[in-house]
Amino acid sequence: MDDVLVTGYSGRFGSYVVRELAAAGHKPVLFGRRQPVGEMEMYPWLKGELMRYDECVLAVKDSGLETVMHLAAQPWPTDHPRQQERRENLDLPVNQTIEVNIVGTYNILHAAMLGGVKTFVMTGSNCALGHAFRISGKDFPCQAMPIDETHPSDVEDSYSFSKLTNEKMLEQYSRTYGMRTYALRCAGLCDEAARRTLAEKAKPVEKWDWGMWAWVSREDAARAHLLVMEKAPELPAHDVYFCNASDTFALESSQEILEKFRPDLAKLVTEPLEGNATFISNRKLREAVGWEHETGWRQYLK
Repeated sequence: MDDVLVTGYSGRFGSYVVRELAAAGHKPVLFGRRQPVGEMEMYPWLKGELMRYDECVLAVKDSGLETVMHLAAQPWPTDHPRQQERRENLDLPVNQTIEVNIVGTYNILHAAMLGGVKTFVMTGSNCALGHAFRISGKDFPCQAMPIDETHPSDVEDSYSFSKLTNEKMLEQYSRTYGMRTYALRCAGLCDEAARRTLAEKAKPVEKWDWGMWAWVSREDAARAHLLVMEKAPELPAHDVYFCNASDTFALESSQEILEKFRPDLAKLVTEPLEGNATFISNRKLREAVGWEHETGWRQYLK
């Protein structure tokens, strides 16, 4: 089984991926500036920072690692005009999103290439579409429902831009250096507490939301990362997959929501949206690696 370098292990999603790797017989090797605590203490730790290229190189050099699981990211746009109070409260620099997500990803990706890593799997975001964090006030130019990986992007903010740029960077490294690279476009990652909150706060939809009520459990997303990593030799050298649950977290049926709030989008439906079917298709991921959305939230509805 592979030794797998994991960035972002201390984040809210990292422990789920580390557990999934270990349960499947792989050996997680943690890379980051924070010493692992709790259940993470049992795994090898390489101290270093994504923003320091030399430390990324040292982490991979002569390590024999075959896979990098890149989870680390700044999860929202720190330069967004409507996020400045949040940024100031957290004392983050304006350029944090670009620095961490683009420069940091380049550092670990290039180090992985130099170190002979064969497979690089990254936690991406469905925000690479450009439907979230809109700035201009212009509607997202949707061309089809449900949306799939062939849909054009129309990004307006630094977070969405960084995730789309990372996908293009991975593709270039596959094409140029022969690495196998993959991005999982995850929706809102929910643990059990978050899923219970979805049920507790569930109420009738009042207007169309470009978040499209998309979500995915952390458990299911971690399993998707593992499957893509293990199935990499059978996949194209580079690919991108939407990773979200097969249902929305709306109470109403998806077709009902479209017809009531966005009849213009209802006309773009290319296949039936049965029940609470997702507006963002996960078919490509399911067909590529046999992944299925298994963890729900509706069982918590009262």
